[in-house]
Amino acid sequence: MTDIHFHEMPDGRRIAYRRTPGSGPTLVFLPGYMSDMAGGKATALFEEAKAKGRSALLLDYSGCGESEGDFGDGTLSRWRDEVVTLIDAYADGPIVLVGSSMGGWLMLLVGAALEDRLKGMIGIAAAPDFTRWGFDEKQRAHLAAGEVLYEENPYGPDPTPTHPGFFADGEAQLQLDKEIPITCPVRLLHGQCDDDVPWEVSLKLAAALRSDDVQVTLIKDGTHRFSREQDIAQLKSVVGTFY
Repeated sequence: MTDIHFHEMPDGRRIAYRRTPGSGPTLVFLPGYMSDMAGGKATALFEEAKAKGRSALLLDYSGCGESEGDFGDGTLSRWRDEVVTLIDAYADGPIVLVGSSMGGWLMLLVGAALEDRLKGMIGIAAAPDFTRWGFDEKQRAHLAAGEVLYEENPYGPDPTPTHPGFFADGEAQLQLDKEIPITCPVRLLHGQCDDDVPWEVSLKLAAALRSDDVQVTLIKDGTHRFSREQDIAQLKSVVGTFY
């Protein structure tokens, strides 16, 4: 990718982003945990936006992808602030957020900050509150004691770390235990063969959202990656309903 730019945050760390101008609301893709804007879903949506003359914005959270920073310093609050800063700097008018896995948790925090600018949200195996349901009591105690937790990574050779700062911030950002005051249209896509995020989480999220315009689509043979040709086609179709 030769069209990567950098935005400097107040503390000097540089956040990598890609932007294509166009009409309609700006599509903003929020990657999952330890993922980045080079992923297949983000790239497919960005290229379609370019082809159809739509506005789109991709970014890497600090410590991820091309952005500067230490991943161990990353938290939902820190990454929310980065996303909102880049939206304010490079996107005009209404916003449609697409959040994948952890990005589906982050989009709730970003959406609340956007207020009236939020036109819609699309969750792909959205994983709000995974610090609560994603770890057993022994793991939670390990993190609460300030220790880094390492787990087997099904997508690569290195273990997946969860840092105590991320865990503590996540526990302060729980969403499913109360009404979520978001009223825009929301579309939630979830594979029922997802081994990482139970599809029931999307049903809980739908129930917690204040919006009356919430649709959950369950894909019986879909997995967490949601990156098959038919998955991408379905995602593009859902995105198209906002234009």
